[in-house]
Amino acid sequence: MKLIPRKIPIKVGNKFVAVLSKTTAHKFDLHAGDRIQIKNGHKGDLRAILDVSENGEIDENEIGLFSEPWKKLKTKRGDRITVTIADKPISLVYIREKLDGKKLSPEKYNEIIKDVVEDDLSDVEMAYFVSGCYKNGMTDDETVALTRSIVKNGGRLKFKKRIVMDKHCIGGVPGNRTTMIVVPIVAAAGLIMPKTSSRAITSPAGTADTMEVLANVKNDAKRLQQIANRVGGFITWGGGVDLAAADDHMIRVRNPLSLDPQGMLLASIMAKKFSVSANRVLIDIPCGPQVKVKKRADAIALGNKFKLIGRKLGMKVQILISNGEQPIGNGIGPVLEARDVLKVLACEKDAPKDLREKGLKMAGILLELGEKAKKGQGYKKAKDLLDSGKANKKFMQMIKAQGEQRIAIREGEFAKHVLAKKTGKVVGIHNKLVARIARTAGAPVDKQAGVYLYKKLGDKVKKGEKLFTIYADNKERLKNTEIFGLDNAYTVK
Repeated sequence: MKLIPRKIPIKVGNKFVAVLSKTTAHKFDLHAGDRIQIKNGHKGDLRAILDVSENGEIDENEIGLFSEPWKKLKTKRGDRITVTIADKPISLVYIREKLDGKKLSPEKYNEIIKDVVEDDLSDVEMAYFVSGCYKNGMTDDETVALTRSIVKNGGRLKFKKRIVMDKHCIGGVPGNRTTMIVVPIVAAAGLIMPKTSSRAITSPAGTADTMEVLANVKNDAKRLQQIANRVGGFITWGGGVDLAAADDHMIRVRNPLSLDPQGMLLASIMAKKFSVSANRVLIDIPCGPQVKVKKRADAIALGNKFKLIGRKLGMKVQILISNGEQPIGNGIGPVLEARDVLKVLACEKDAPKDLREKGLKMAGILLELGEKAKKGQGYKKAKDLLDSGKANKKFMQMIKAQGEQRIAIREGEFAKHVLAKKTGKVVGIHNKLVARIARTAGAPVDKQAGVYLYKKLGDKVKKGEKLFTIYADNKERLKNTEIFGLDNAYTVK
């Protein structure tokens, strides 16, 4: 059938979605979620996911095209669009098998991931895939198959050097901007460390959000390859380059219900490492009552899984089980965290000690793993590279190579100080509440917004002394933080 195109000026996120009237859809026994093949003469054709208009906004002789298919088909007024029925992707059969508890072959995982990358699966269909993995689990072989499929259906960086370093933290701790300290130390030692990082999903800042205060984090694979070869490393946004692209799609559908199937978590992380050809990897697993992994025994078990999957992929993986009981560093939010990092790298006296120490510990492990320091000597080597200024110089080279940003390193215009209600000692800092306060203040979208901490666990505090300050560039956002009960962020006894 030939239909008149009507533009729907809304972007739906790279998916090709088209709309038919209820009458036209019924005539051809089509339903929402079905696939249709759309052709605009010699200009192009594509397969789209169908939606059905129930309210008569689309006429029987029309097809509604959202922004992505309208652009892809080079549509103009007066065109006539040919529409035919298309089969649903075979990957939906495999997703149904996973929901039924069946083990999937590498070929089936590859078909699912190919359709994810090509935007041929709706968010609902991807959510069913995530649910199947969550409900029925994944074997180690399935995790490896999923990892390889994610990498195969995206770009990959390759290096001539034998050793390529990487690190990852499974998250849950506000601040914790160790990547921006570790990468320049490791690169200053002569190793290659190509680091892709994520933006915040539910946190006040991801590493990419904080790095973006200082440098461009949207780079294509070719440029990243050149930067790594010339400078020794980079810190960029993984979603801005075609490396493990399928993972960003699946993270989006996992987030609403916080579904984090272990096999999918492992594949998600290891695919990012595999996509940059890393073969020496450090995984940071924060452990504590307020983070993803509550018990040390569970952290050890998860760490062993990472090591096993790493071996199957040809990687040497080491695990650091860290304390997840409180934020790392003083700043929570992009600019505040960036300032902490700059102070640590410049070895300033008021640099947060916990961020410096964790960064040195992690860098030391990687230097030993990368054969740049003997066993037990990595921390000292890392400290020498930091204290000598070599790491800071390397970081400045990375910023220049990626493209320096001009965002002001300042706090938000409006501030609210939260004071201690009594004299005592800090016995609890509530990570999730601190993070929620920082996000409500505007982070990470408002780069200067966030929370600055003055006290950490074990610190003595006097009544009326500042515990933390909230910064915002908007009075209303600052006022909105009060709904959480700001005094509950700290426990003083």
